[in-house]
Amino acid sequence: MTASHPTPLTDDPDWWRSAVVYQVYVRSFADANGDGVGDLAGIRQHLPYLRDLGVDALWLTPFYTSPMIDGGYDVADYRDVDPSFGTLTDFDAMIGDAHSLGLRIIVDLVPNHTSSAHPWFVAALAAGPGSPERARYLFTEGRGEHGELPPNDWESIFGGPAWTRVEDGQWYLHLFDPAQPDLDWRNPEVRAEFEDILRFWLDRGVDGFRIDVAHGMIKAEGLPDVGFSTMTTGRRQVELLGKGRLPYFDQDEVHEIYRAWRPILDSYPGGRMAVAEAWAETPQRLARYIGPNELHQAFNFDFLDATWSAESFRKVIDTALAEAAIVGAPTTWVLSNHDKQRHVTRYGDGPDGLRRARAAALLMLALPGCAYVYQGEELGLPEVLDLPDELRQDPAFRRTGESRDGCRVPIPWGGDLPPYGFGPQACELSWLPAPATWAALSVAAQTGVPGSTLELYRDALRIRRTHPALASEGAGISWLEAEPGLLAFSRTAGGSELTCVVNISGVPAHVAGYGEPVVASEPLAGTGDGHLLPVDSAAWFERR
Repeated sequence: MTASHPTPLTDDPDWWRSAVVYQVYVRSFADANGDGVGDLAGIRQHLPYLRDLGVDALWLTPFYTSPMIDGGYDVADYRDVDPSFGTLTDFDAMIGDAHSLGLRIIVDLVPNHTSSAHPWFVAALAAGPGSPERARYLFTEGRGEHGELPPNDWESIFGGPAWTRVEDGQWYLHLFDPAQPDLDWRNPEVRAEFEDILRFWLDRGVDGFRIDVAHGMIKAEGLPDVGFSTMTTGRRQVELLGKGRLPYFDQDEVHEIYRAWRPILDSYPGGRMAVAEAWAETPQRLARYIGPNELHQAFNFDFLDATWSAESFRKVIDTALAEAAIVGAPTTWVLSNHDKQRHVTRYGDGPDGLRRARAAALLMLALPGCAYVYQGEELGLPEVLDLPDELRQDPAFRRTGESRDGCRVPIPWGGDLPPYGFGPQACELSWLPAPATWAALSVAAQTGVPGSTLELYRDALRIRRTHPALASEGAGISWLEAEPGLLAFSRTAGGSELTCVVNISGVPAHVAGYGEPVVASEPLAGTGDGHLLPVDSAAWFERR
């Protein structure tokens, strides 16, 4: 069933508070020109699919000019489109069509670092130590008798040291790949540049920004050591991400940046918003990124990291809702993204993983706040675990052996053979190969098929949009008494009540007293007011 959408776009300034945002990994969504790489024209062609799916907005991963060392997160020009993705004209056409279909567009902003091919960094290398050009980045002298040692013990998130030495002897910081030098955000020129970049895309009509590494732009004064490293202890510093304090993440001064950005966002009509990809050691510190003077949202990665147990989900949900109440902003819910293994595989892979992923989708979509859906999760796609090493492009793979490529394989649209309609008809090119088993998971194979994962998402998103108890952000949750291993909560608004029940107990569960089922991740047995909820499944029940 097609979801109802406001067309054209409404001017609701609070649209983001309860939106469902669909993440488009641009390289892997749809290829319009047949070169094997997804592009903006491909997104434009499939906008009706996203409207009918029932989402409110699209978050596009970086499409800016880039050498693509890190999939576009190494930006060489923040005000233009990389030729592999199209042109600014293509972007304008795509956003115009999206708005006409009632879809908003959120773009990825990468402010922590640029590409080493960015004109600023090229100029910094040419200008030498002490120059204004180098002052835009974090260049410094090394340690040791001749400066031959890195300035401190900081490590790259991608593995190895976070410092690279240049020909004149200085070192520059890169918390990610050496091709991604970190900017110095204490430099007023850097701050002014990004405020102008915000305005550039806001003027083109974007509805929001996802802030990459939002916790990372300010480094502790004096660049102090962490105090341990992989070489000395065998523990990687990245293991502290979200668990402890690091001198290069979540420094207090970072909030000055967002307090300067918020008035810019607020000066445009239609509820322009920003969501932080931020990691902090406590929920309280993460909550500092959100509020009327800073950003609108921050991703709730604890929900993504929850284990498949009622206790884990209950704890994460309670914590997130409590923190949301403190800051006066809705929380976000996310099960997968372009940096994490797909949750079908995290939950066990195969039939077990798919059942659990479908149940988790109903759990997520029943919660108050904003939900983020990663492309392909509505198809039940698993992680691709057997990509040949020579085809992997994640820069972290070369340094740690860990790879995010398995969740970035182009999604299947239709047909019996790879790449399943990713490109134009009969085109066989695809920057990463899709598995032979994905024919049955394609959009075409699942469309109109009762019980398919795609139709489950369409049904759930339609109900979420139209049901008074889910459409109202003010309808918080009330936990209900349930058997061990079951999660049950209700939401009530406008005289209607909707209850979500998830069975994580390991045995089928009898549920009664919640009303009639309106959607279920697996077929329910029983009639009337009593139903048998299968193992690893979820259902929504309605009572008016």
